Amino acid sequence: MDLKTWTYLIVGVTFALYIGIAIWSRVKTTKGFYIAGGGVSPLANGMATAADWMSAASFISMAGLISFMGRDGAYYLMGWTGGYVLLALLLAPYLRKFGQFTVPDFVGERYYSKQARLVAVICAIFVSFTYVAGQMRGVGVVFSRFLDVDINVGVLIGMTIVFFYAVMGGMKGVTYTQVAQYCVLIFAFLVPAIFISISMTGNVFPQIGFGSTVVDSSGVDSGVYLLDKLDKLNTELGFAAYTSGNKDTIDVFFITLALMVGTAGLPHVIIRFFTVPKVRDARISAGYALFFIALLYTTAPAIAAFARTNLIETVQNQPYKKMPDWFRNWETTGLLAWVDKNDDGKIQYAKGSAFDKLPEQKKLKLVKSEKQGMSGEATYENGPSANANELHVDRDIIVLANPEIANLPNWVIALVAAGGLAAALSTAAGLLLVISASVSHDLLKKILMPDISEKKELLYARLAATVAVCIAGYFGINPPGFVAQVVAFAFGLAAASFFPAIILGIFYKRMNREGAVAGMIVGIVFTASYIYYFKFSNPEANNKDNWLFGISPEGIGGLGMLLNFAVSLLVSRFTPPPPDEVQELVENIRVPRGAGEASDH
Repeated sequence: MDLKTWTYLIVGVTFALYIGIAIWSRVKTTKGFYIAGGGVSPLANGMATAADWMSAASFISMAGLISFMGRDGAYYLMGWTGGYVLLALLLAPYLRKFGQFTVPDFVGERYYSKQARLVAVICAIFVSFTYVAGQMRGVGVVFSRFLDVDINVGVLIGMTIVFFYAVMGGMKGVTYTQVAQYCVLIFAFLVPAIFISISMTGNVFPQIGFGSTVVDSSGVDSGVYLLDKLDKLNTELGFAAYTSGNKDTIDVFFITLALMVGTAGLPHVIIRFFTVPKVRDARISAGYALFFIALLYTTAPAIAAFARTNLIETVQNQPYKKMPDWFRNWETTGLLAWVDKNDDGKIQYAKGSAFDKLPEQKKLKLVKSEKQGMSGEATYENGPSANANELHVDRDIIVLANPEIANLPNWVIALVAAGGLAAALSTAAGLLLVISASVSHDLLKKILMPDISEKKELLYARLAATVAVCIAGYFGINPPGFVAQVVAFAFGLAAASFFPAIILGIFYKRMNREGAVAGMIVGIVFTASYIYYFKFSNPEANNKDNWLFGISPEGIGGLGMLLNFAVSLLVSRFTPPPPDEVQELVENIRVPRGAGEASDH
């Protein structure tokens, strides 16, 4: 079968599975909608957590970042992995023992204040919408290439699928759909990696192949290590060596910190630990999830190196007319572009933008590419200097295009498309439920309409999810950056807002509502303003000479978190302590009786 038939078949089967699960798991209570009735097994919750965690950024964009940035891209890997360990050890069991529905629920009860709950609701919605924009963008990228539809149409299709199982099944539907999605995405990630590792290095395990020597087409060991070969290829084309690091240490530290603590503060992941029956189950499911996450995260650097090597060897100095079908197919999406600057008919790939200093006759092609949906970073036709680079490759396509570049079977390529969709949709559904619960439970039930019936609360939850799907679709059609970059902003905002409030709420009895509210406001306003200024208001100034202490917008959430901590602790020292019952509640949360039933208060 051809690629399109395989894609329709595999994607169609997986979508039918997701919808079938949604119909089977339709809920009629708010507890079922918010936390799946609290009856999910640790194994299932571990798989669902892994799927929730491994978004389009992990599946599609992380390996792409590492592939183009080399060692400098590794901070995404370190930050997200370390963040999960932090979440599993420091937060999940205690939040589960607290026994509420949402993160704003925890903040509102712990800080005995509707104002604190309202600030947490605003932060949760803000962070979730920032994050979900990256997921919808990922959905559009997959659909635009493999189903030959416009990116915007792809986003609309993804919206429809998420709407069906998130709105109908709530957390129960999302949980069991995510179990299926994890199976799809991990299989789709590992299979091509294993194929390519065998062909390039002779090793079945990509993690070992990543550090091995390459073999030729007949399987003979060349004696040259893959990373040494990649360093040589990169430097010959004017790029930095793949294994070298160019970022300042302070920026790497703060980006890693923001990703790490932002991970531990992401509401859509935290809420997963409310779905298991016992506190002990929360710990066990955290362990399962760490194993399931590690399968993908330890493979991503290998895929990045394989893809970068294959891309350079396939395109560099090759006649455009002899390019394989995958090249032209990705060109039609606007995510891959070639501009023949010297009119020799060959592709010259080197450092720099393909659209710097174009002759007048070339600008027409650039305008056409923009209309096809090319990412904004490719539109600098009047750069500071002309360069020889003629090829633009969007970072978000590298994992999806990798099996095609390596000439793998069509069913493997189609499987990767289904995996990318599973990764994006699973996380999008979790985020949309956070938004829905924040509006219906925390804003309406707990603040504005306390006498609302359970039936009406469930109705408002579904309406909120519907509106959230539509807004998420808009951000997917008009994304503020490439997938991993948008997700990095969300992590920074979560780090600067939620993490200090949660960690101090668990481990510091003296922390009061005044301190928590002031800290969350200062943290998220500072971080959001910094990101907005450098990324959207004044992007020309976005360089390390203008950054505060040399910290980039991707890492500023780490500094925002430190500001949050400082303001929270300072304000709490000069304001009244929390009531005795709240301090007793904090003490009970920390009591090491992890095997018992969770508290109901």
